[in-house]
Amino acid sequence: MKYPAWPRGKKLVHLDLKGAPPTSKYLHQLIELFSQLGVDGLLVEYEDMFPYEGELKLLQATAQPAYSHKEILSMQEFAKSKGMEVIPLIQTFGHMEFVLKHRPMWGLREAPNCVCTLNPHTEDALKLVMGMLKQVVDLHPGLNTLHIGADEVYMLGEGEQSKVELASPGCTVQQLFLGHVTKVAKAIKEAWPDMNIIMWDDMMRGMCQDTLKASGLVGLVQPMLWDYTPDLDVDKTVALLEKYYSAGMTELWAASSFKGSTCVYTCVTHTQRHVENHLQWLKVAATLSAAINLKGIAITGWQRYDHLSVLCELMPVALPSLAACLQTLFHGEFSAEAQSKAAEKLGISSVEVEAMERRSADDPLFPGRKLTELIVELDALLNCEDIRSFENNMYVRGWLSPFQRQRRMVSPLITMQIHSQATTYLTTLQQKTDMLREEMVQFYPESTAQEWIEEHITPVMAPLQQITEDIIACVKEMVP
Repeated sequence: MKYPAWPRGKKLVHLDLKGAPPTSKYLHQLIELFSQLGVDGLLVEYEDMFPYEGELKLLQATAQPAYSHKEILSMQEFAKSKGMEVIPLIQTFGHMEFVLKHRPMWGLREAPNCVCTLNPHTEDALKLVMGMLKQVVDLHPGLNTLHIGADEVYMLGEGEQSKVELASPGCTVQQLFLGHVTKVAKAIKEAWPDMNIIMWDDMMRGMCQDTLKASGLVGLVQPMLWDYTPDLDVDKTVALLEKYYSAGMTELWAASSFKGSTCVYTCVTHTQRHVENHLQWLKVAATLSAAINLKGIAITGWQRYDHLSVLCELMPVALPSLAACLQTLFHGEFSAEAQSKAAEKLGISSVEVEAMERRSADDPLFPGRKLTELIVELDALLNCEDIRSFENNMYVRGWLSPFQRQRRMVSPLITMQIHSQATTYLTTLQQKTDMLREEMVQFYPESTAQEWIEEHITPVMAPLQQITEDIIACVKEMVP
């Protein structure tokens, strides 16, 4: 079904830098491509890749250097030259893992075992948040919009100070949430009166209209309603947006996804899933009351589900999905024309990465194309049933059981056949891994390549390697 093209408003692409931070050179290549794809701005989630200074220096990443002041300014200048706005996203309540994991910050946790949520009751919490924000704002000249996060504030109310507050008549967890966010928003407005403030909406979804009106947030923040699913509930989403609008929050945003929202360890982006999400958002926009004018949509591309989870799809393998999602918004449908234009802009034959081929020798390769191909090949190999279930195949279970390995009583003939097959798989995987590492370090730090390999390849290779070592040890006991 065809819907009206996405209504007026900015189309932002989310850069999640809390994992696999692109090199400065690759960041510029991405911005150039985003500009060609019709992107209006960047929603940049720095986390530990921001060059915090002073008491906050401990927040910087240790696996690789944070971006330098010069690199961040250069990124902004290049984006501006392409007509793109840069909006920093700084978490101020939930998803504070990159802050609260550090021992000196443990006392600011809502609960001792909750590394993600800030304790909203201490003056030091607001001081920390404003200290982070000031450094970010200072390094973004002319900035007029901030995103303060505030999503998924888990275990709020479980801390001792929260429990004392909740014992007061009429106090609720909703009020704890609203109290902290309002305090942060007012502090921002006091420091930078003209600053626009965006926040994620999920913690407000269960709140009634009267609670929102009385919160003090009306006129201070712009809710960004996120839903990344291909079967997004249109009626429920429309009702939420209209509730916020009726409560006086008249400046609203949407947030979709082009990668990083399928499964926590997904390596290959499946374009159609994300296109479906955007088709549902088009339906939402077409169903909304005429009075509600969305300020824009943030097309998110998560690199980790949170600071402490594994890397999911890297940016190159998701670029076909991004191009397809943008063309879907431009056309109001994922028509043959939309598919063709998305593929054409990347110089490929299909926006499904498993099927993409270069259109012609004259077409430019999108940045990271070869890395994308290697990831797709490796992912197929890593998920091959013969490799995944090698330990459970008939020969390994029948002639190389834990009992037999422990007692060094095996059939040399059969186990050496097992060894040969395992070695073949290991050799192929290692060759592909070496090629992938060589390509990946052209776009990402060496630490990212190492992490990706250890998270996605090593767990598959390790059992095969153990089998080969066990066989050699056993056969030595059986053959003169």
